[in-house]
Amino acid sequence: MAANPKMGRLEWLFLILLSTLWGGSFFFAKVAVLEVPPLTLVLYRVGIAAAVLFLYLKVSGRNIPSGATIWGAFFGMGLINNVIPFSLLFWGQIHIASSLASILNATTPIFTVLVAHFLTHDEKFNFNRILGVLLGFAGVALMLGFDSSDGNSNPPLAMLACLGAAISYAFASVFGRKFAAMEVGPARVAFGQLTASTLMMLPIVLLMEPMLSPLMLSQPVLFSVLALAIVSTALAYILFFRILAAGGATNISLVTLLVPVSAIVLGSLFLSEQLRPADFAGMFLIGCGLVAIDGRLFNLASLRT
Repeated sequence: MAANPKMGRLEWLFLILLSTLWGGSFFFAKVAVLEVPPLTLVLYRVGIAAAVLFLYLKVSGRNIPSGATIWGAFFGMGLINNVIPFSLLFWGQIHIASSLASILNATTPIFTVLVAHFLTHDEKFNFNRILGVLLGFAGVALMLGFDSSDGNSNPPLAMLACLGAAISYAFASVFGRKFAAMEVGPARVAFGQLTASTLMMLPIVLLMEPMLSPLMLSQPVLFSVLALAIVSTALAYILFFRILAAGGATNISLVTLLVPVSAIVLGSLFLSEQLRPADFAGMFLIGCGLVAIDGRLFNLASLRT
């Protein structure tokens, strides 16, 4: 890992693509929880994605990871990057709108900056990073303040659950850095953590929720489950670990600032939702925040002379 992780053009393109895939995940999850209990949906998501990545590793000639140390890391990553946040988000989306869940999830960079400052040696506070996070969060707050929900009050526990998922993701962003030092490629890391998550979720679902066969699902829900697992999880995590290895924990967490933007755009294209002036203003602030954190908007260090 470089002393000061940087985002190149390819990483920025991957970040935008990843935000689109994860923006779609909130839509797919909202459709799926209409019929699938939240813990079962977590199991479907990680289990199907793990199976897809297993086939990908085999077809591409990559070895399946082995060894107690690496699988211990996979279980740790799976717990804080899949099991905990997926469960909290899916439960939260039963009670609040998917757009609001994505906006609350966009607080991840704020928590990540704090976690990375105290748990890493090369991602400490600086003026650019703090300014960027503040600008990005201002954009998210603006969008949240003009939320177009149905006017009903949002349950505080559901909102806190989404914030809890954001905190878990922040720790996962920092924890996931160790895989680069272990020289484990993105696809193998994604497979390992999803397989570990599947093994953890299976007994939980068997104990806490009734068994539900995918064959019992309606066509829209089944499609949403498959899209959530294959597109928004298997493919997305390959991109996630690719960006994390190059750009660091704070930079990869920026994807959650873009997710509400892509979620609104997807809603406009496929659900005939209208973008509001507040949405465009929020997008602008978020974009400024991304550039600021990367150090391209202002070089505040040069002002301290």
